[in-house]
Amino acid sequence: MSIPSIPNSRREFIIKLASVSGALAAGSMLSACGGGDGAMVQFNYGVASGDPLADRVILWTHAKYDGFPDSVPLTYQVATDASFASIVSSGMVTASESTGYTAKADATGLTAGREYYFRFVSGKWISPVGVTRTLPATDVTSVKFAVFSCTLYSAGYFNAYDAAVKSGAKYAVHLGDYIYEYGSDPAKFGNSDAVTLNRVTAPANEIVSLDDYRTRYARYRSDPNLKALHATMPWITVWDDHEFANNAWVDGAENHDSATQGAWSARKAIAARVYHEWMPIRVQDAANLFKIYRRFDFGNIFTLHMVDTRIEGRDKQYDAYGDSDGGITRYLTALTSGDDATHRMMSTTQQAWLTNGMAASTATWQIMGNQDIMARMWFPASVLQAQATATIAPTPANGQAVLDAISAFLTAKGTRAAAGESALNDVQKDLLSTTKNPRLPYNLDSWDGYPIQRETILQTIKAQGKKFITLSGDSHNGWFTNLTTLTGVKVGVEFAGSSVTSPGFESAGLGGLASSLDGTAVVPGGYGMGLGLVDDLNYVDTIRRGYLLMTATAASVTGEYVYVNTIKSTAYVASTGKTVTVSAADMSVTYA
Repeated sequence: MSIPSIPNSRREFIIKLASVSGALAAGSMLSACGGGDGAMVQFNYGVASGDPLADRVILWTHAKYDGFPDSVPLTYQVATDASFASIVSSGMVTASESTGYTAKADATGLTAGREYYFRFVSGKWISPVGVTRTLPATDVTSVKFAVFSCTLYSAGYFNAYDAAVKSGAKYAVHLGDYIYEYGSDPAKFGNSDAVTLNRVTAPANEIVSLDDYRTRYARYRSDPNLKALHATMPWITVWDDHEFANNAWVDGAENHDSATQGAWSARKAIAARVYHEWMPIRVQDAANLFKIYRRFDFGNIFTLHMVDTRIEGRDKQYDAYGDSDGGITRYLTALTSGDDATHRMMSTTQQAWLTNGMAASTATWQIMGNQDIMARMWFPASVLQAQATATIAPTPANGQAVLDAISAFLTAKGTRAAAGESALNDVQKDLLSTTKNPRLPYNLDSWDGYPIQRETILQTIKAQGKKFITLSGDSHNGWFTNLTTLTGVKVGVEFAGSSVTSPGFESAGLGGLASSLDGTAVVPGGYGMGLGLVDDLNYVDTIRRGYLLMTATAASVTGEYVYVNTIKSTAYVASTGKTVTVSAADMSVTYA
């Protein structure tokens, strides 16, 4: 049978198919089983797909009888055409109370690099239709995918998701903080406009119980832009901390109080269970839901290694002990003594899996999907000390002292770049000396807090000679950096995307800091010159929300930093703030 004509707008097409499904559900087809005669089956949260492989993909939906707790038997169908005249994979699954009425199927027997339509059917009730695709065949020449992180429902509208639907991306990668655990208190992070925007989260309390976590996912998945993006392309996801609790590690979290919220192990197990219920992710080990690291081969272009740097093996952060200096002394002592060698972001098992997998891959690029910033975000101590003083005593004089410290450091860097070391005065030489003015990390929850394990991984990749790129989230701002060893040798690059909605530096009054961080205050437009406060930083945006649009070929990887002009209105404009292209020939970088 010929394939019917499809409208140009995929999102419009999916919405129309959903409407058709609803019309069919109201007709006189066969009655659904269970839940009473003729009870409506509700597909309130749409459909999703994920974890594509060359011959299969995970399909997801949520199905519940209206007014009845019975389990809902479902038939999933995968077809090559929108009318489902040519069904190539089908089977039975059940949405039951034990899974929060979610259902997943691993649809097999598919062809590499092929687009498919899928749906779920229960009697006369038909879900909305989704579009998915398998991983490409080995001869693929280009892959386009979108990268997201940090989506706080109460902070604003998911306009970045809507923009991605229209972007031409074929796959979505989410690097964590898909939900947030905080309650709806207006004083909580990101909640100030929630009532005005009708974005109040549910439940009202901070999520701890099984029902709490399920209710929170349901609230997020009720968002029309999120439903549309899930129905448009397959997702590949990992969790970060807020799917559990803020700044989590193996045995606890900054935002978990065992005295009032029970054992961390119980909360962590509930959070992992509900994540697997609601996300279109393939279970790696049914006996260990905390194991979610896995990899995907996008033809011969790149292998995507999705790691877990949060729950699987992370040790407690150096800044989580309540030290007056924020853990810096602990960090420096461990780094200089070598004790940090046993301080880990991931287990030794996962580390070996990662580096061995890179060694075995024959793809041009090795890309790591990673929760936290991996690059060395080290600030000069002179600036951090001034900032610390201003934070403790926020006077106009102390605020000016911060600006003066930044200006002095950048002037010294610019002078050396323009006229050489001999042009520096003694004060400037001291400012640029890493001994007299050491570089210190500003965020010990990132890879900066685990420097020796990072160094080991980077040295291994360097020895392998791999072309290495990390995709990272968590920071809520857009960054492009060099990945360097402790001695400054470049091993790869990092694309870190802005958040979808979560507030970034601008929420702390630091939105204007970008040009000082990446050096454009010294040389406007001079990206990649290392003239900013952070040596390895080449580009940063500290104001806007958005996502990364990546295009990978055997010759290059290009990242477009796409931003939306607002998250406070559903009317928005998306634009590209910076385009960064990395060449496979020599890892050189160009900007546009």
